[in-house]
Amino acid sequence: MSLPKLELISFKLCPFVQRTVITLLHKDVPYTITYIDLNNPPEWFASVSPLGKVPVLKVDDETVLFESAVIQEYVDEITPPPLMPQAPLTKAKNRAWISFGGEVVMAMQAMVKADESDFDAASKKLKGLLQRVAEVHSGGQWFNGTDFALIDAAYAPIFMRLHLIKENCGVDLLADQPVLAAWSEHLLALPSVQHAVVEEFPKLYRMMLKKMGGWLGAQFAD
Repeated sequence: MSLPKLELISFKLCPFVQRTVITLLHKDVPYTITYIDLNNPPEWFASVSPLGKVPVLKVDDETVLFESAVIQEYVDEITPPPLMPQAPLTKAKNRAWISFGGEVVMAMQAMVKADESDFDAASKKLKGLLQRVAEVHSGGQWFNGTDFALIDAAYAPIFMRLHLIKENCGVDLLADQPVLAAWSEHLLALPSVQHAVVEEFPKLYRMMLKKMGGWLGAQFAD
């Protein structure tokens, strides 16, 4: 079966498109990616993105898919073997916690923007969400145990950013989470994760942290 032509539309710091890129790279699926500036999007973007957000996946230049979890699962379904568990209950659990990962991303963004007076509360909220993930993690190499799955790809962008925060700002959000710290280490060692972002991603993320003007951005050891 020949695969459709796949084009992702994103911006270079988007954690949600990274989920799909990891899946594509892990399964060695051909694709192209077009980066846009969300602050100044091209005119055509409004016609292809119903929500005005990324990621968007164009399939054979005709059909457009949106919402990262939907795109990620579509890519998985057209490229066997599947990375989504086949047992209905496990599959449903994975889908639910992939969605929860979106809440983790939003809490991380809120923490990045927080000033000194709000940082403790914002980081506490993020740590609480991470604790909930740790409680349902298998304790093995991957979320479900021994097999890499879509949910692992979905959380990798979170851990990449937490690693950069630790590296640049000296704040380790996983210090009290050995299960998640080990999961992060396994994920960040994967070539599909390492190559799922542009080469200048660490520099861009650092610039973004500073631009946010929050407490974290002031912690750089220049």
